[in-house]
Amino acid sequence: MHELGTVLLVDDEAMVRKATEQWLRLSGYEVISCSDAKSALEYLQPGFAGVLVTDVRMPGMDGTALMREALSRVPGLPVMLVTGHGDIDMATRAMREGAYDFIEKPFAPERLVATVQRACDKRRLMLENDRLQHDLASQSGIDARLIGLSPAIARLKQDILSLAAIDTNVIIYGETGTGKELVAQCLHEFSNRRSRNFVPVNCGAIPESLIESELFGHEAGAFTGAVKRRIGKFEYADGGTFFFDEIESMPAHLQIKLLRTLQEGVIERLGGNSSIAVNLRVVAAAKADLRVEEGFREDLYYRLNVSQLHIPALRDRSDDIPLLFEYYVERCALQHEREPRAMTELERRTLQRYSWPGNVRELKNIALRFSLDARVQLADLLFPAVTPMQGLRASQPATQLTCQPLSVQVGAFEAEIIRQSLGRHGGSIKAVMDELDLPRRTLNQKMTRYRINRSEFVPGSAED
Repeated sequence: MHELGTVLLVDDEAMVRKATEQWLRLSGYEVISCSDAKSALEYLQPGFAGVLVTDVRMPGMDGTALMREALSRVPGLPVMLVTGHGDIDMATRAMREGAYDFIEKPFAPERLVATVQRACDKRRLMLENDRLQHDLASQSGIDARLIGLSPAIARLKQDILSLAAIDTNVIIYGETGTGKELVAQCLHEFSNRRSRNFVPVNCGAIPESLIESELFGHEAGAFTGAVKRRIGKFEYADGGTFFFDEIESMPAHLQIKLLRTLQEGVIERLGGNSSIAVNLRVVAAAKADLRVEEGFREDLYYRLNVSQLHIPALRDRSDDIPLLFEYYVERCALQHEREPRAMTELERRTLQRYSWPGNVRELKNIALRFSLDARVQLADLLFPAVTPMQGLRASQPATQLTCQPLSVQVGAFEAEIIRQSLGRHGGSIKAVMDELDLPRRTLNQKMTRYRINRSEFVPGSAED
C-alpha cells in the first residue's frame, strides 16, 4: 500500500473519474479506479486497507447500495459519497447508516484530498488497533503475563511454572517496581488453586489499628464500631493464594499470629472463640533479605522461606527494555484510540542506557507520557535538564555529597524529593503518597528516618 493510503474510486463518468484519479495520485495516494459498483466489489474483501470514494448516481447498483454492501464486507470501512446538489438529504441519511462523509459536486480538489486524508488516517488507526488487539489476544500462557525474551526473564518464567505446581510458601525478592505482585499472580494463575481467590495485602499500606481486623475478621461487638460480623481476608483466600507485599513492614504482634496460622492452619476472628480452618498458600514479597531485616521473626522467615524467586531489575535485562517500552506504548495507543508513536533506533539505545531506578513501574509511566504527548522527546523524559544533584538543598552541596557513601547520597536525594513534594502540596500526606506512589506506612518511616516534620510545610501551621 502507498505510504499515504489507498483509495478505491468509483464513478461511471470517465472524465470525472480520470480527473479525480489524477488529483489523488498527485497528492500521494494510490488509486484503484472503477467505472461501476460491480467492479469495485471485487476489491472489497476482508482486510482491504484502503478507503472508498464513490459517486451516488450510477446505473445498476448506486453509491448508497455499494456503501451498504461494502460495510457488510469490510466493517468500519470509511466510505465517502460524491453527491449532486439535490442529494443532500439522501447523503445525510447515508451518514446515519455509516457513511464517513459526503462531498457535494462541484467540489474543489483540496476539499476532496483533505477528506480522503482524514479517512485514510482513521482507517490506518483502526487497522493498527485491530493488529494490536490480535497480538495481545494471540499471546498465551505466562508469555502473555511477563513480557521479555532475555535469559534473566526466561529463567524467571521457568521458575514460576515450576513452583506453581508445588503447593509451598514462597518469598519473592525484587526492587521496587519490578512487578512482585504480578509474579505472585502468575504463581496463583498457573497453580491448581487458580479457581479460588488471589488476595493481595500491602502490609505497609494498612494502618496498624486496622490490619488485624482486615486479616482475621471480627465478630459483632468485638470493638467499637464492629456492628456486625466481618469475614477477614484470610477466610476469603481459603483454598487460594494469599500475597503479602512489603511483609518486612508487618508489626511484630501480627507476625506471631501469622506464624500460628501457618503452623496450625487455623484462625480466630477478633472477639471470637472458635478456630476456623483455612487452607492457604502464602506468597510474600520483600525488597531485601528478611533474615537481616530488623524486627522480622526468624521462625516466621523459615515458615515462609520454603522457596524463593528473585526478580531481576530492569537494568539487568536491558535487552527487554525496548520490547517492554513498545508494548506499553502500543497498549496506551490502543486504550486511547491513537496510532502508536514510532521509535527511532537512537531512542531504543537511549532506553537501554538509562538505569531505570523505578524499574518497570517507571518504564510504564515514561511510556505513557511518551505516547500521549507527541511533542515530548524521550531523552528529555529520561534525562531532564535539572539533575538530581541540582535539586538538593544548598546545605547539601554536590561536592560534599560525592565524598559520602552511595547510600548517604541516595538518602539525601530521597529526603529532598519528599520535602519538595510536601512543599508542593502544602504538607498533604495523601497528595504526597499519590504523587510518589508510596504507602502511608512507608512514607511515615522515611519521614522519621530523615527527620522530616510535616508541620514545616503546612501554610500558617506549626502543628502536625
